[in-house]
Amino acid sequence: MSSSSITRRGLLAGAGGLALSTLLPSVAEAHGRSTTLSVRGADLSFLPQLEEAGVRYRDLAGRVRPAERIFAAAGANYIRLRVWVDPPDGYSDKARALHLARRAKRAGLKILLDPHYSDFWADPGKQPIPASWPTDLPGLLKKIRSYTRELVRDFARQGTPIDMIQIGNEITNGILWPAGQLYLPDGTQQWLAFTDLLKAGRRGALEGQPDAKIVLHIDRGGKLGDTRWFFDNITGYEVPFDIIGQSYYPMWHGSLAELQANLIDSEQRYDKPVLIAELAYPWTFEDGDGRGNIVGADTVLPDADRFPATPAGQAGFYEAVRDVLKQVPDGRGLGFLAWEPEWIPGVGWQPGAEASNDNLTQFDFTGRALPSIRAYRRP
Repeated sequence: MSSSSITRRGLLAGAGGLALSTLLPSVAEAHGRSTTLSVRGADLSFLPQLEEAGVRYRDLAGRVRPAERIFAAAGANYIRLRVWVDPPDGYSDKARALHLARRAKRAGLKILLDPHYSDFWADPGKQPIPASWPTDLPGLLKKIRSYTRELVRDFARQGTPIDMIQIGNEITNGILWPAGQLYLPDGTQQWLAFTDLLKAGRRGALEGQPDAKIVLHIDRGGKLGDTRWFFDNITGYEVPFDIIGQSYYPMWHGSLAELQANLIDSEQRYDKPVLIAELAYPWTFEDGDGRGNIVGADTVLPDADRFPATPAGQAGFYEAVRDVLKQVPDGRGLGFLAWEPEWIPGVGWQPGAEASNDNLTQFDFTGRALPSIRAYRRP
């Protein structure tokens, strides 16, 4: 997710109207419903900056503790770490990611690595090539492979080997634009260039760590037709990968019933486990720093009648997401990673900007954990 406003571009709507939701419980039961989630985690990439700004976190009992320890004590077993190539000072570069990885490992957390292959935010609306990288496709094929290999090795060298790695962040519309941009302004679709870059990144990751699991991450959580369009092409171009990753923000990506339909369809259609790689939900429509938020009172939440924007409503939403994942057959709904649930006021999405998601966190504006933190428990 990018914290700046994003125009979410739809790819294909045709298959999205399939009325699967009424069938899903029986489908899952026929194949064996999971009783636990193997991935329960959070992207905490802003955490070091927030601590430097003076933010402190308290658990449900009011005890001050490092945020990663609060999540681990609640049952989390994964952290997701964002890496930018050359970001503004203080933001998520490799050195900061390595430092946070050491903290995470000490807390008993596994690692999902999220290289953006960009100097700053990369998402469906923008995927800029790092300024120091080549811009031609042959040069980028070499660079993404070598960069990924060395990045993964750096984590292993310090005793914090990764467990999973995404080849890019929310790559619905391509990667490393314009060379790997999927949809050019003139209507051209560059599937070959895009998928060649994915294959090169994957090779680099496995050269760095042969047992790392490869995630392909898009932002179409409840959009079945769009997901089919993307992964039908990915499989058609024979891109090897292990896990389908989705962002799911219901205000953009549909209802929980649509999410459930899409996850089950993906598992069955592609024979891959599915993971919610980004997830968030409001606990209030108030604005913690008074400087504007992406999600406010005018935001349409598809399941707001059941899950209003309150601490209890947020907690209920996370429980419902757990139930959706458990409906995926054979335990292949791996789990979820909340996106920056610690990002309360203190650090802007860019230098000098607002904390534009401070009402989507799992801590209140003072840093005290909210009831939704219980969603990380096992089973």
